[in-house]
Amino acid sequence: MAAKVISQETFDDVVKENIIEFSMDPEEAKQETIKQFEAQGINLANIIKDLDINADTGKPILNETIEQLKLYLDEKSTDKEKLMGLLKVIDAECQKSIPHRVLAAKHETHTYILKILGQQLETPDAITETDLLEAALKTLNSIYHIQPDIFDATAMTYVKALLDLFADKEKVVSLTLQWLQKSCLMHEINRQNIMKADIVKHLKPYVSKENGKVLRDVLAVLRFLVLDDDIRVEFGCAHEHARQLAGEFIVTLTQLLGEFQDVNILADLMLTIGSLAVRQEFCVAVDEAGCIKLVLQAMSDNINSVRLNREALKLLRALAGHDAVKSHIVQGGIAPILKEVIHTHMANENVVSAALACISTLTLRVKDNSKTFFDTGIAETIVEAVRSHPKSKIVQRNGAWAIRNMVSRSREQCDTWLSYGVEDVLNAAMVEHPSVVTDIKAALRDLGCKVELKEEWTGTAEKKILK
Repeated sequence: MAAKVISQETFDDVVKENIIEFSMDPEEAKQETIKQFEAQGINLANIIKDLDINADTGKPILNETIEQLKLYLDEKSTDKEKLMGLLKVIDAECQKSIPHRVLAAKHETHTYILKILGQQLETPDAITETDLLEAALKTLNSIYHIQPDIFDATAMTYVKALLDLFADKEKVVSLTLQWLQKSCLMHEINRQNIMKADIVKHLKPYVSKENGKVLRDVLAVLRFLVLDDDIRVEFGCAHEHARQLAGEFIVTLTQLLGEFQDVNILADLMLTIGSLAVRQEFCVAVDEAGCIKLVLQAMSDNINSVRLNREALKLLRALAGHDAVKSHIVQGGIAPILKEVIHTHMANENVVSAALACISTLTLRVKDNSKTFFDTGIAETIVEAVRSHPKSKIVQRNGAWAIRNMVSRSREQCDTWLSYGVEDVLNAAMVEHPSVVTDIKAALRDLGCKVELKEEWTGTAEKKILK
């Protein structure tokens, strides 16, 4: 038998009745209402129970404020301070939870605020006095957070207008870009519509060294446009979007690596370049633009930065998918830097994992690269890193990959590896992490250690009866 349910309006009306008819305070009225409905066997899972209530009227403050906003627009009021106050209340309420934002959208709050944006864009004073515009954008960001379905063509039109008209207003541009980011998350159709709206033309002026804060917001938009996180869509356009954006931005982004010292901006640039370098020709273009030298220099200058080094290692690994670029990375001097990164961040599982994965990619099927790494004395560092994280399956797996790729074509290294106790470390990992036992056994095999290999499939012979 299906449980009985009620609407949010019914719940709110009973709360209001308890406040007005029985002189309860708002919190007491809510608790009493919950008890009443639960006693009747009503399922309240779909009800927002923590809405702030106006003690004088008994109405939820969010609903009441939305009604006042609608009335403000219907009456064409010009009381700016009142409007700013209404937006502030809606913003605060929508930041509380997803149900609050869903309720606001259900009452068309975003469409009222879009009307305010439209009015501001037609007001000459809005170009210089942007406080109301900023308040409207901030509130929209709160409503759209994890609720991208409400983004539409009207919103897209205003995004482009804001980016074009307010280039010298950092806060307006940043809020607009953040609004665009929220509209991309978990929504493939929005991403496709945004790309079709020629957003590249409107973003290009902000991909520069002029404003680091705005640049970081633009970089986030570029990364969100190449996401593939909408489970409602069977096939997305992430690769095609990355191809288009890389053609427009990837060389410029690479050149910007030499323009900043801020580790967060550098990390964002590396993360974005890695997100867009989805084809061989882009790896080559980035290499020719000087990316490897700039990344290695940034790593050397900021060896203690966890985030920068983690993103740099991911980027280098992505670029190493191209054999020529892989050689350039090793020739550029990555080996001693990687050894220092692992040593510096030995206790950080994420950095160690990324470093080991990078080593495994750079040494895969290239004996000269393996020798270059080995000559730095990195073997002992790798064994120590794997030993330091016995509970991390990813570190154990990536470590096994790195060891195997380094020795598979350089068996003369095996005695040195074994002298550091690598066999015991790998055998312990095999017991602790059975799901990656195949990777660990491969490393042990190439080290020349005794390992029991299981033949997974032998085939079946078909018996034929000759008559």
